[in-house]
Amino acid sequence: MIERADQLVLNYVSKAADAAHGVLRADQRLDFARRLRARIEAERGGSQNAREVAKVLARFGDPVALVEREARRLAEAAADAADRAGASGTGEASGAGGSRGAEAGQGTGSTMRFPAIVDDQDTPPGVRAYRRIAQERVARSPGRGMPFAGLRRAAMASANPMATGGRDARTIVKEHPRETAAMVILVVAALLVPFDLPLLAIFPVPLMVWAGGAVMVLFGESWAARDRFLGVGAPLLGYSVGGVLVGGLRVGSEPGLNAFLTQFWAVSGIMFMIGTGIGVVWLAYRLLDVS
Repeated sequence: MIERADQLVLNYVSKAADAAHGVLRADQRLDFARRLRARIEAERGGSQNAREVAKVLARFGDPVALVEREARRLAEAAADAADRAGASGTGEASGAGGSRGAEAGQGTGSTMRFPAIVDDQDTPPGVRAYRRIAQERVARSPGRGMPFAGLRRAAMASANPMATGGRDARTIVKEHPRETAAMVILVVAALLVPFDLPLLAIFPVPLMVWAGGAVMVLFGESWAARDRFLGVGAPLLGYSVGGVLVGGLRVGSEPGLNAFLTQFWAVSGIMFMIGTGIGVVWLAYRLLDVS
């Protein structure tokens, strides 16, 4: 989890540095990246929780916008320095102005404080309150409140990570390789059900594959315990409960245990596949953490 949190910060600072290429001078770009990293570390307060760090990065906003703001600040500082230098009338004043201009010119390459982010504590309380109300209204607006709307946004290959709390489909795969592999194994187990494969000892191959994926899910660090058990238990519920219900309905008026077992074996595999699909979708949804 520590590596994932640090990787989020490195990815964000790298995006900002890439956006600054060709916009800021090399020394300005390095200083900008250094100050941005320092400000992020101060805001995260030593947190190693990847989700909390993603929220901190989301508050900073689009890295490109930060670069544009830094470029404007440097241009304004240079213009102010030039105005002060031009206003000097005497040689001594001119020399002093030149000295001040050189100092200001140094300031254009670096500054001791990074520009404030959107929720700094020095923002007036009234502004923070109205901003919070506006954000809540936007969150309840049509489209955003639709079921799994966040999941659809996060699944877009071109999604802005800041729009999904710092998380999209590609970053999920990179940051959670074990969890992703576990879900893939569960899907493979479901897809093997229709094939008439030989038994491993006394166990069906799909069951053995599912067991391996289930163990990986149960030991996954990124899901809550409830989510892990739901993801693993959905195929079992589909196989047992779904098989009994659907098999019982298909028996109809045919009496006898043999007729019921025939229908149960006919539909239990399909219900297992359906349960696995539901479980994997739930695990993926919780992994994206867009609720």
